[in-house]
Amino acid sequence: MPPNTTASSGQQSGKSGRKKGRKVRLLLIVLVLALIGGVGFGAFWSISTVRASFPQTKGSITLEGLSGPVDVKRDGYGIPQVYASSDEDLFMAQGYVQAQDRFYEMDVRRHMTAGRLSEMFGEGQVDNDEFLRTLGWHRVAEEEYKSTISAETKKYLDAYAKGVNAYLAGKDGEEISLEYAALGFANDYKPEEWTPIDSLAWLKAMAWDLRGNMQDEIDRALMTSRLGPKQIADLYPQYPYDRNKAIVQEGTYDELTKTWTDGSGTSQNAGGATQGTGGTGTGTGGTGTNTGGTGTGTGTGTGTAGASSDSSALQTQLTGLYDVLEDLPEAVGVNGNGIGSNSWVVAGSHTITGKPLLANDPHLSASLPSVWYQMGLHCKSVSQKCQYDVAGYTFAGMPGVVIGHNRDISWGMTNSGVDVTDLYLEKLTGDGYQYGSKVLPFESREETIQVAGGSDKKIVVRTTNNGPLLSDRSNELVQVGKKATVDRDAPDRGDGYGIALRWTALEPGTTMDALFAMNRAADWNGFRKAAALFDVPSQNLIYADTKGHIGYQLPGKIPTRGKGDGSIPAPGWDTRYRWNGYVDQDELPYEYDPDRGYIVTANQAVVDEKYPYTLTTDWGYGTRAQRLTSLIESKIKGGGKISTEDMRQMQMDNSSEIAKLLVPLLLKIDVKDKHIREAQKLLEGWDYTQDADSAAAAYFNSVWRNILKLAFGNKLPKELRVKGQCLSVEPVDSTGPADEDRRVRECGKRDADQAQPDGGDRWFEVVRRIIDDQDNAWWSTPALRNQDAVDTRDELFARAMRDARWELTAKLGKDIDTWSWGRLHRLFLKNQTLGTEGPGFVKYMLNRGPWKLGGGEATVNATGWNAAGGYEVVWVPSMRMIVNLGDLDKSKWINLTGASGHAYNAHYTDQTGKWVKGELLTWSFSNKAVQESTSDTLLLKP
Repeated sequence: MPPNTTASSGQQSGKSGRKKGRKVRLLLIVLVLALIGGVGFGAFWSISTVRASFPQTKGSITLEGLSGPVDVKRDGYGIPQVYASSDEDLFMAQGYVQAQDRFYEMDVRRHMTAGRLSEMFGEGQVDNDEFLRTLGWHRVAEEEYKSTISAETKKYLDAYAKGVNAYLAGKDGEEISLEYAALGFANDYKPEEWTPIDSLAWLKAMAWDLRGNMQDEIDRALMTSRLGPKQIADLYPQYPYDRNKAIVQEGTYDELTKTWTDGSGTSQNAGGATQGTGGTGTGTGGTGTNTGGTGTGTGTGTGTAGASSDSSALQTQLTGLYDVLEDLPEAVGVNGNGIGSNSWVVAGSHTITGKPLLANDPHLSASLPSVWYQMGLHCKSVSQKCQYDVAGYTFAGMPGVVIGHNRDISWGMTNSGVDVTDLYLEKLTGDGYQYGSKVLPFESREETIQVAGGSDKKIVVRTTNNGPLLSDRSNELVQVGKKATVDRDAPDRGDGYGIALRWTALEPGTTMDALFAMNRAADWNGFRKAAALFDVPSQNLIYADTKGHIGYQLPGKIPTRGKGDGSIPAPGWDTRYRWNGYVDQDELPYEYDPDRGYIVTANQAVVDEKYPYTLTTDWGYGTRAQRLTSLIESKIKGGGKISTEDMRQMQMDNSSEIAKLLVPLLLKIDVKDKHIREAQKLLEGWDYTQDADSAAAAYFNSVWRNILKLAFGNKLPKELRVKGQCLSVEPVDSTGPADEDRRVRECGKRDADQAQPDGGDRWFEVVRRIIDDQDNAWWSTPALRNQDAVDTRDELFARAMRDARWELTAKLGKDIDTWSWGRLHRLFLKNQTLGTEGPGFVKYMLNRGPWKLGGGEATVNATGWNAAGGYEVVWVPSMRMIVNLGDLDKSKWINLTGASGHAYNAHYTDQTGKWVKGELLTWSFSNKAVQESTSDTLLLKP
């Protein structure tokens, strides 16, 4: 039965003001006039069609299944705070409210995780569906629901699904979201009911988005076609421990007791650990779902990767894998390449309030709506019957809060980067694969992909004891091993080796249990018990509580390997390369109340080289972390106390560390051309701050881009370069001057936002290592067109300055007084489905922007751009929060877009303008504060 509606004052209201209301009406009028004018599909939508899906936020609604009344209080930005008297009612209401605002987004996500995008969008998504069916996220989520999560968590997931379905009951697609009206032109798609499995599966997608080592592994292998082992090692330098500190600095590992001890010398027992090294039901056995390796790692080798991967067949294989992976970010909505995050916590001894301050801003690809959903979940009276009083950021489609605070503690997350994905070469023999001296049968299943407007497609998914065969999804991957060089004792190649993926996210886990436990935790011990359940993705967890304590914990299911380090594809037939367990929870690094009084995590190394386990060899290089550390220490050493405003200013820090290194050298170059000299003068006196209105930042970043292109980019293989950019290159592994008679024309193959060199802090470190070597071979560049060859650093810098001048002249005009970084560095927000692939007028309706941004790559205000592809923003701080543990109502937060997923709703992008300026909203938490900030109240009645 559809919910019954009573009362009072219309469907959408709030204190948005006359100006905002007038703006929305004008947009609607423009939309309708455009549609009436025959923009598309021979039809038009009325204002009522556009508004039909807007949520009711006042009055009352009767929901079958509630045991008591639930209040939903929304502030002027549409952010809901839910008040209930039982856990089940709380999460049922959460499902209902999130579906009101974001069901289309939820629906796309669940079709993506299940490999069913073709049902919504047709044959263009079949390849994605094939790959996602092969990974089997939805199947793993089903197994989690049946066997690994607690009965309590199941109860919450069931209640959440009941709430979503109460919203859907009796509604047509256009009453749910404008996108369904658009899809209705092309097919008769109707949303189906929500299930608990749909919520669980989204955790797998987020783990995938936070993967890292597989991409580095692919890139290094592809480099072998043009570069030698030494050159590849140059491009993946060791972590600079001497300059950029690890996260954990005061803890120690006791080899005798095999435990990690915090800085105080006290061993903390997390209790309830579920990640021992023994063989549990989710261990390394060869079942279809026990396939291993989480998607957050970045671990790959450095010096030996090139030599170990020297095989044209392996390059072909990995290129094919990249081609499959390349399309997934748009489907998922966030991007796993190059992303990072900042979080830090400062103890009360260094703050104005005398209690900790905790900040977090996860970096993800920009999406519309934002991947995050702000929400408060409150029990009217906290008891055993109703246990939650928590607020923060969650994902639409999932109950609970992912990042935020409750009445006692706060927590934040950044990607840890540990290596938990391994690729395995497999010797395929008939209906099986070789393992040791035996041939084991595949675990096989048939999958049927339904295609909107087309015929069904059937595929067979084959799984080895190392995971699913990804090579079955690409004609190129089938060629694995046909020409590959392998060890002498390798089995006969036959028709070629397959390639399988081991990833811990493909094993049933308990992360959903961890989130609920974290939402309830009241102290450090409770937090660590929750962290012990947080198996995928492995994250840096920071902590603070109202009693004044701060801490850090690395959680996660982190494999230990028999042979090999996970940096290159391993021989699956060799039993010595199997995973032999997981690092036990008590052996994972943590810190509690360190003497220095603060903890910074920004994707840098978690521990130093003394830690006995190899977590990864490819940390982020610590540029942002060291800048944050410097900002905190400068305040502390100056005798000052840190405020919430100080934390906000740190989040918006635009300082360029690579500019500090290069600008003094650029200014020493004698420039003869007056136009180039005019641009060079912009750098004189520049403070290295990359504000949106800075002409110096625009010019420097163009110079940096051209340095990277000349020194490195033009020497990389076509598989890593930008699609469509063609070069005449020498077909040998050389970085020196080319032989004109041997050159061939090669065109890049990668999308602009995925190409290399991307200009991130790995490239900062590459350049730093050779900066004092004027004659290093990387500075040597062959003659190009009418340009002479260059042989030294300063010659290359001079050419980069010239190229940058003329590049910006073409993009921004001759008059450098009109240049600004924000004109180059723009943010476009695109709806992740119809906003990227739909008809032009639908894109116009759903997409927003551009906004001119400051910040940049590897700055604290990390508005990332890909130096190989251009200057537009490709990933951003997806939200920002600062939690004040002295007074939770004085905490601050902001989202990238807004609470609503409905185009033309007042809350679609109403936070974006403030986000661009670095402003934060007041984050009400207590009953009194929430009541004072409430604009609309909706009563949900049983």
